[in-house]
Amino acid sequence: MNAGPAPKRILLVTGLSGAGKSTALRTLEDLGWEVVDNLPLSLLDHLLSTPLSKGSARRRRPLAIGIDSRTRDFDARRIVEQIKALAGDHSFPVETLYFDCAGSELLRRYSETRRRHPLAPDRPATDGIAAERELMEPLRRWAEHVIDTTDTSPNALQQQIRERFGSRSDAPTLTVMSFGFARGLPRNADLVLDVRFLRNPYWQDDLRDLTGRDEAVAAYIAADEGYGAIRDMEALLLTLLPRYRAEGKSYITVAFGCTGGRHRSVHVAERVAMRLREAGFSPTVEHRDLTSRPREGVEGGRGGGPQDWEV
Repeated sequence: MNAGPAPKRILLVTGLSGAGKSTALRTLEDLGWEVVDNLPLSLLDHLLSTPLSKGSARRRRPLAIGIDSRTRDFDARRIVEQIKALAGDHSFPVETLYFDCAGSELLRRYSETRRRHPLAPDRPATDGIAAERELMEPLRRWAEHVIDTTDTSPNALQQQIRERFGSRSDAPTLTVMSFGFARGLPRNADLVLDVRFLRNPYWQDDLRDLTGRDEAVAAYIAADEGYGAIRDMEALLLTLLPRYRAEGKSYITVAFGCTGGRHRSVHVAERVAMRLREAGFSPTVEHRDLTSRPREGVEGGRGGGPQDWEV
């Protein structure tokens, strides 16, 4: 029985432990890739030759394979040779994506998560980081794509993966986010829209502990006489987004801000994202401050009240 058609694209995802491989694989899966993690490379040929049913949704999907120093019988030089052989035997390219990171930042991440380095379960993480960097060097030299995540947040890394490995269409990657002005402006926002003109559900005792995702909060905000301005914002975005695409902009982040980032901005971001989906866009929704605790004097801090800061 003949195998189904090979994937259009095969990506080997590897790199230093803690540098971002898991985040990248989750993002690729969200983008529609078939993802297999920690697969011994000796089984890759078998995976590619396994027939798929005629109606399988997996046919022709791009394939991402995660591999790292934990993989059984790991040998970076041998893996490079296997990649070359697979590409030659199957007549399709096998690309390699490698994640690098400074040792000091990796150490900080391991310290914060209290996880043990896979190569140093009973020794300091610095020993494991150094040993793994030496072990992985042949793969780093071979890789077509190298991403250094030293100064990159998980959200920013997801954005990079979407840009590099998402759809090849000319549509920009669109993110709609909510945030609280009390915690500063989002650094990556292209458009910032202030929704503090809407009445604040926080000052209603029965709504305070809810969020903008709850129906009661949404109904309270929608009853504001100024709520019609949200439709104007949607119309503005529906006009601007095609023009950004025509100018070749690869990604757009639209940020809606309120005071604490838990009620008004969350509701508006969800509503606008829904409207954009109805118009044929595919926004990703991010709520930066939804789970943050109220700051002193701001939406719940002691002594705070509408007369203290509302304008």
